[in-house]
Amino acid sequence: MADTRQSRYKQVVAILDRAAGASRADYGGESTEPFWRQHSALLAATVGGVAMIAPEENGSSCCSGSSTRSARSGLIRGLDGEAPFDGTRFPPLPWGGSPVAEDDIAFIARWIDDGCHEEDYELGSTEASGDSADIEMERIDADNVEPCVIEGLDEGLDVYPGSLNEYAAKHGEIQYRMNIDCLDAHQLDRLRQAMRHLYFLNKWPADRRSYNNVALIHQNHCQHGWERFLPWHRVYMYEFEQALQDHFPDVTLPYWDWTMPQYCPSQPEKGWRIPKALQAFLTEESLAYLATADPPVPRKNIRILSKNLVEPTPVTFASQRSFFDRIGELIGKKYTVGAHRERFIDALLESNSLWYPLRYPGEYLTSDGEPGTITEVIQYHYPTANDIAQIVGLKTFRDFGGGSLYNDSFGFLDQNPHNTMHIWTGGMNPDYDSKADESSEKGDSADRNRTVKVTGRLFHTRKDMYSQPQYGDMFSNLTASYDPVFWPVHSNVDRLWWQWQHENPHALPIDLESVLTPWSYTIADTLDASRFGYDYVKCSFLVPVGLEAPVGRFVSKPIPVPAAAATGSGKIEVRLHRVPQLLRSGFVRVFLDLPGADASTPISHPNYAGYLAIFGHGACYGGPGHCDLPPRNPRPYDHRPRSHNTPRNHRIDVTECARRLLDEGTRELRITLVVIGADYREDSELLRLDGVSLSFLD
Repeated sequence: MADTRQSRYKQVVAILDRAAGASRADYGGESTEPFWRQHSALLAATVGGVAMIAPEENGSSCCSGSSTRSARSGLIRGLDGEAPFDGTRFPPLPWGGSPVAEDDIAFIARWIDDGCHEEDYELGSTEASGDSADIEMERIDADNVEPCVIEGLDEGLDVYPGSLNEYAAKHGEIQYRMNIDCLDAHQLDRLRQAMRHLYFLNKWPADRRSYNNVALIHQNHCQHGWERFLPWHRVYMYEFEQALQDHFPDVTLPYWDWTMPQYCPSQPEKGWRIPKALQAFLTEESLAYLATADPPVPRKNIRILSKNLVEPTPVTFASQRSFFDRIGELIGKKYTVGAHRERFIDALLESNSLWYPLRYPGEYLTSDGEPGTITEVIQYHYPTANDIAQIVGLKTFRDFGGGSLYNDSFGFLDQNPHNTMHIWTGGMNPDYDSKADESSEKGDSADRNRTVKVTGRLFHTRKDMYSQPQYGDMFSNLTASYDPVFWPVHSNVDRLWWQWQHENPHALPIDLESVLTPWSYTIADTLDASRFGYDYVKCSFLVPVGLEAPVGRFVSKPIPVPAAAATGSGKIEVRLHRVPQLLRSGFVRVFLDLPGADASTPISHPNYAGYLAIFGHGACYGGPGHCDLPPRNPRPYDHRPRSHNTPRNHRIDVTECARRLLDEGTRELRITLVVIGADYREDSELLRLDGVSLSFLD
C-alpha cells in the first residue's frame, strides 16, 4: 500500500523499487541506476526509443491517439505488458523484476495524468484525473470494502508538512486565508516567492501581471467612502490573489488582526507595530552579498552582524530607523548612509520581499521635525478589539460598509479601522530632510498640503526604494498598494465584512447591479466570498489519510498550536475531508489528547470533543461504475448535476474541549477518531476519508 505521508513521486519510486527487487537491468544503457530514481531522469527517459513519460499534448485532434498522458507513456504500457513490452521486442517492466499490481499501476497513471510533480502530496488516490474515461473507479459496495486498516494509524499519522492550501489547490477545494502571525516558515516562504515573481515581472512595463500594473489599479480605480468600498476591494484582493496563484497555486492572502495582544492596541507604540513577517531582517545569504557588494562590508563586520542579527534566528525591525540605529551601534554610522545604506536596503529587500523601505509604522514627526511615535505626538486612536466589536455589531450596510449613490456616506469600517491603519502603517519618515527635498517649497517640512510624492515617480524601481520621502506610501490612496502591507490590512477588512455577513445575511448594498470598474463584476457578484474560492481561519493543520482503505480508529501525532491560535475565544473545528458516501450508518467520535480512546471510552470523558452521525448509503444497486467515486472536475461541457456519490467534508465543533486543554497549558493537540457502527460496536471497515484537519477560527 502506498505511504500517503510521502509525495506521490516518492511513492512511485517505492512501488517500482519493490517490483524491481535485486534486478540490475540498465534498460539498454539508459542509466547506471533505475531511470525512475531521479525525477528529471524519469521525465526524460526512453527505453527502446519509447518515452517513459509521454509529453503533454496541447489540445486534441483526430490523430492524437489516447486521450490520457498515462496511456501514451511507455512506463504504463511497459508495466501493463503492452507492445513493444509484450515480449515481442522487450519484456514487461521492470526488467528482471516482478509484475506491479494493477492498483499500483493505476496509482502511477494518475500521478502522470496529474502532471508528474515531484512534490505532490495528492491524497485522494482513488480519484480519477477528470481527463481519463478509462480508469475504473473504486466502488463503494459490499464486495469492495476490504477489512484492513491503514498502516500507522495506531502510532499516529504525521501532520502534512506543507500548507492545507496545497491540498485544497490540488483538489479544487476552498482555500484558507490565515492569520499572518500563525503562518509557519514554509507558508511565509511560499508567499515571499510569489511576491518576488510579480516583482520580477516589473521588468516588462506593459505586462499587466506585474506588481506595478496590479498596484496601478488601486491608484486609478479605487473606491472609498461609500457602499462600493467593500465589494470593490474584495474583487481587487481576489484579482491579486489570482495573480499570485497563477504561479503558486497554494498561496493565499493572509490577514493581519491588528487587535491581537502583541500589537498592544491600548499602547501600540509598545507593541510589534507591524507583523513580524513584514519586518526587516538579514539572513546569512544577504550578509554574503554585503561582503562582496560595492562598496563591501568588511568580513569582520559581517561576523559581528551575523552573531548579533542573524544567529540563532534573524532579528526583525519594524522600520528603517530602528534597523540602521542598530547597524550604527554594531559596526559604525558610516554604514548607515550613502552607498552603504543602499546596499543594506538591497540586502533587506532580498531577505524579505514583504518588507518595504517606504514604510514607517507608527512613526511621526512633531511640528519641529523631531521624531516620535504617533501616539506620543498626537492623540492618536489605534483601533482596539472593542472598536471592532462595536462596528461588527452594526445592523445596516450603510452604517457598516457605506451608503449608496443616493446617500454618499462612509461606513464605520472604512473610516476606522481602515483609514486609521493606512495612516499608522504609512507613518512619517523620521530621517526626512526637507532641505534636501527638491520638491519641498522653501524647505517647509510642515506644509500641511504635502503628501506622498506621486507625479513623475517610477514605482518599484530600486532608485525609489533608496529615497527618503516625508511620508510612507500607505499614507496616500495613490501609492498604498505598492506597499505589501496593503494586502494583509485589506484582507482583514474583508474578513470583518465576511464575519459581519454571517451575522447579517440580509443587510445588503443598494445598487447590487453596479459594475465595479475596471472589471465586469457587479456588487451582487461579490456577496458570497466562497464563490471566490476562499474562507477565513486563523490557521489549520492537515493530517493526510487517503482513500485506499477504511479507517477504524484514527490517531494523529501531536499537532503544535501556535501561540496566536492558542489564545482567544474563536471556534475550533476538526474537519474530515472528502468522505465518500458510506455503506452503512454509524457515528464518528472525536477525542483530543486521548490516543487510547476506543468504542468503550465514555462520552462523559473530559477529552471527548464531539461527534458526527453518518447516514449510510447502502449497497450499490446499479451496474458497473454506478457508485464509483466521480472525478473532481467534470468533462468540458458536462453540465449535469454532481454525482450523488461526490465526497463531502464534515465539520465537528471541538471548541469547548480544545479550549479547556489549551487553557490548562497544552500546546500540542492529538486527534483521535473512533468509528462506531449502528450496533454501537467499533467498526473498522466503514469510514474512508482523504484527510483530517484541525482548524482555528476567529
